[in-house]
Amino acid sequence: MDTIQLNISKQQFVGLIQSMPEKDRLDIFDRLRKSLFVSRFNRLLKSTRTDELSLEDITGEVEAVRQAHYEEQKQ
Repeated sequence: MDTIQLNISKQQFVGLIQSMPEKDRLDIFDRLRKSLFVSRFNRLLKSTRTDELSLEDITGEVEAVRQAHYEEQKQ
């Protein structure tokens, strides 16, 4: 595939996108969403990382919530 490089402003780029058929815009949106998901997810992981919780702490909390939910269902 041959490629070319264009120097256009953000406004021109947005204008080009807006002039495209809806199907093409949705395709571009889907590709952008997929490409940004990984970086956004990694940022979220980094912002929530902690050494204060162990796997045992998490497992205990999950089991407590499950037990509470089970008890609610029984009543």
